[in-house]
Amino acid sequence: MATETLTLGKALNTGLRRALENDPKVVIMGEDVGKLGGVFRITDGLQKDFGDQRVIDTPLAESGIIGTAVGLAIRGFRPVCEIQFDGFVYPAYDQIVSQVAKMHYRSQGKVRIPMVIRIPYGGGIGAVEHHSESPEAYFAHTAGLKVVTCANPQDAYVMIQQAIASDDPIVFLEPKRRYWEKGPVDLDAPLADAYPLHSARVVRPGADATVLAYGPMVRTALDAATAAAEDGRELEVIDLRTLSPLDLSAAYESVRRTGRCVVVHEAPGNLGLGSEIAARITEECFYSLESPVLRVTGFDIPYPASRVEEEYLPDLDRVLDAVDRTFGW
Repeated sequence: MATETLTLGKALNTGLRRALENDPKVVIMGEDVGKLGGVFRITDGLQKDFGDQRVIDTPLAESGIIGTAVGLAIRGFRPVCEIQFDGFVYPAYDQIVSQVAKMHYRSQGKVRIPMVIRIPYGGGIGAVEHHSESPEAYFAHTAGLKVVTCANPQDAYVMIQQAIASDDPIVFLEPKRRYWEKGPVDLDAPLADAYPLHSARVVRPGADATVLAYGPMVRTALDAATAAAEDGRELEVIDLRTLSPLDLSAAYESVRRTGRCVVVHEAPGNLGLGSEIAARITEECFYSLESPVLRVTGFDIPYPASRVEEEYLPDLDRVLDAVDRTFGW
């Protein structure tokens, strides 16, 4: 069994390489993905090995990238589009919502759009305006799209391959602040035996309170659980992994045991994923709850300048404060 220690970014690169090797219909396209290897070097070396007909440097035109990919997908290809930064996706939003999400429904199931839209998202890297945002709720709200996000190198390696192999259009959110974090990756495990793409996972068991997170906030939640353990409090941390469709079966089971739940995400709280998750948990676990479901989120303001982003982003202290509040009811 070939298990290697890779960064999350290198795990994505390796997963993309495997997908290109396994299916000649897979093509990667985006701004600077070829010779440069992407601004985060996620596609580094792929154009050199697979050629510029399969790893395509596009013009700076997100709408054009997605529109072209729709045509390719209809013709049987499996395009993987890179949006260079989260804040650049909005010119392509019309194509994503009006074409990508609706084509299968509009054709009464006759047309599939097997494409992946990769978006580095979230804060924590001190970037300038339009380079750190959390747009996941826009896409999770859009019927016809599936939305997933990885939180560690093993999931990055497997989930990108699963997304590319899917016949549905998938928005694949990559937590850019975690690109350089390392972890073990099993490179030989059969993809068919991998953990299901659209399933949440318990990443740390606990008995006192449930913390739900995804993407960049999973590490923050785990750090909070480690700190809480020093005070004798066991937090169960669940990585949601899939935002649409939401898989809350593990969350329901956990909350019925712990009686307390905190949802954590970087995006603003107003109409964020946390709102929907809190509503569903309240509906399903009402008689088990010892306190309201609480949310720890970004604030309801435009993403702030890099020099103050640490004041905006949820951190360990804010998560622990919310957990403390659940014990105060």
